[in-house]
Amino acid sequence: MKEITSTKLIIITTVIIMLFGNLTFFTNVLDTYPLNIKNSLFLLSLVAVFGGVTTLLLSLVCYKYTIKPILITILLISSSAAYFMDTYNVVIDETMIDNILNTDMGESLDLLSIRQILYLLFLGIVPSIFIYKAKIPYRSYKKSIIARAKLLGGSIAVVLIAILLFSDFYASFFREHKSLRYYANPTYYIYSAIKYSGRLFKSVALPLQAIGMDAKIPLSDVDRELVVLVVGETARADHFSLNGYSKKTNAYLEKEDVISFTNFWACGTSTAVSVPCMFSIHNRSSYEKNEANATENILDILQRSGVNVLWLDNNSDSKGVATRVPYESYKSSETNTICDVECRDVGMLTNLQAYIDDHPQGDIFIVLHQMGNHGPAYYKRYPKAFEKFTPTCQTNQLENCSEEQINNTYDNAILYTDYFLSKVIDLLKDNNADFEPAMVYMSDHGESLGESHLYLHGLPYMIAPDAQKNVPVIMWFGDNFVDEINIDSLKASIHDELSHDNLFHTLLGMMEVNTSVYDKTMDLIDHDEDH
Repeated sequence: MKEITSTKLIIITTVIIMLFGNLTFFTNVLDTYPLNIKNSLFLLSLVAVFGGVTTLLLSLVCYKYTIKPILITILLISSSAAYFMDTYNVVIDETMIDNILNTDMGESLDLLSIRQILYLLFLGIVPSIFIYKAKIPYRSYKKSIIARAKLLGGSIAVVLIAILLFSDFYASFFREHKSLRYYANPTYYIYSAIKYSGRLFKSVALPLQAIGMDAKIPLSDVDRELVVLVVGETARADHFSLNGYSKKTNAYLEKEDVISFTNFWACGTSTAVSVPCMFSIHNRSSYEKNEANATENILDILQRSGVNVLWLDNNSDSKGVATRVPYESYKSSETNTICDVECRDVGMLTNLQAYIDDHPQGDIFIVLHQMGNHGPAYYKRYPKAFEKFTPTCQTNQLENCSEEQINNTYDNAILYTDYFLSKVIDLLKDNNADFEPAMVYMSDHGESLGESHLYLHGLPYMIAPDAQKNVPVIMWFGDNFVDEINIDSLKASIHDELSHDNLFHTLLGMMEVNTSVYDKTMDLIDHDEDH
C-alpha cells in the first residue's frame, strides 16, 4: 500500500462519514429546507461547515500514535450510530448513551439485525481495515506541526466563510432548528459523550443526601397496607382500551373495578431517566440524574419508616433506585419459573404470597419492574397464546413491517400486561382480609410505532412526540382500602393533567407515612385524614 499522510486519512474519514453516515441528518435538513436554487447553495455550505467541524475535531485528537486507534473507533461508532438513526430515527444524546451503557445482553441481542451488521461492515469495518493497513510517513516535528496547522486553519476558514456567506440561514438554523443538530454524526454523539462523562465523574464525588429523616407511621395506624407498584415498560396510554382504544387490549382489567388515567405524562422518554425520576423527590423540571442518584428516594423513606420494601425485576435493573432495599432479579430461569423464549413478568408473582406470609408485621410495599413492551422485538414480549391481534411483525427490523403488523404485535404485548395486572389483583384480593391492599400500575415512558417514521423511544423530551410521553396509569383498591379514601374524587380526576411527579407523594399518602417532605397537593388520592 502506498504511503498516505495523516491529513489525508482524517479527510478521507470525514468524507466517508459525511457521505454514508448522515442520511438521517440530511433527510431532516431537506424536510426543513426543500431543494430550490437559494436553499441549494445553503445546503452546500452546510456540507462544508459540517465537514469542516468534523475535520477540526479529528485534527485536535489525532496525532502520531493516536490517529489510527481514534479514526477506527470513530468509524465503528459512527456506523452503529448511523444504523440506529437511519432505522429508528433516534438521537444519540446523553440519555441514549446512558441507555446503551445500561443495556443488558438480552436487550442488545433484541436490537441486532442483518442490516446493522451490514452498516457495521461497510461503514465501519472495511474503512477501518484500510486505515489500519495504511502506511503513514512520519515527518519531522516541524513539518508535522505545519501540516496540522494548515489542516486546522483550513477547516476553521471553511467553516467561517460558509457561515458568513449564509449568515441569515445559519441564524435560523441555530436558533429555530436546534433539533436538526441532534442527528449530526459524529459531532453530536461526541459532544454528548463528553457531557455524559463530565456528569459521571461529578456524580462519583457527591455524598448521599438523606431525606425524610422524620418519616414514621403513626401508632394510630393499626391496619396493614399491602401496596404493589407495577412499573410498566414502554406502554403508551392510547393503546389501552380502558382509555378508549378501539382494540380490546384490556380484556382482563375491564372486568375489574380499576381507575385508568388518560392524561398522565412521563418524566422522561427512556427507562434510564423515567424510573429514577418517578421515585425521586425531584420534579421533572428540576430532575438531574447526578443529584437524584446522590439523594435518597421514596423507597428509602418507606423502609426507614418501618415498611417492608421489596423490588422484583424482570427488566435490566432498577437504574439505581433499589440500591439500598431488598432486590431480586427475575430475568433468569434460576429465579423465574415461567420462562419460554424469555422469562415472563408473571413469574415475579410465584413466590410473592410466601414473602407476604413471611412478614407478619408491618406494612408491605412491593415493586414489580416489568419487561412489558420493550422493543423492538415486541413479538417476544408475550406467550403465543396471547397473539390475538394478527398479522404480526415477527422481526426486530420494524421498518420491514407494515403499520398494522407493528401495532398488532405491540398490542398483543399490552394484552399480556393486562393479564399480568389481573393476576396481581387476584393476589391482592387473596389478602384482602388481612390488609388494605392496592395496586398502582405506571409505565415508565411510551413508544413510537412508526408515526412520522419514528420508532422506539428516547428522543429529547422537547422534540419527542406525545406517544413517547403519554403513559398509562391504573389503580385498583381492595375493599378495606376504598373505605379509607375518597374514591369518587379520584375517579373524577382521570382526565386531569398529571405526571410521574405525583407518584412520590401519592405513595407516602397510600402508606400513611408522616414526613415533612410529603406534599398533600401532589398526592393523587384524597384521604379521609391528613398525613
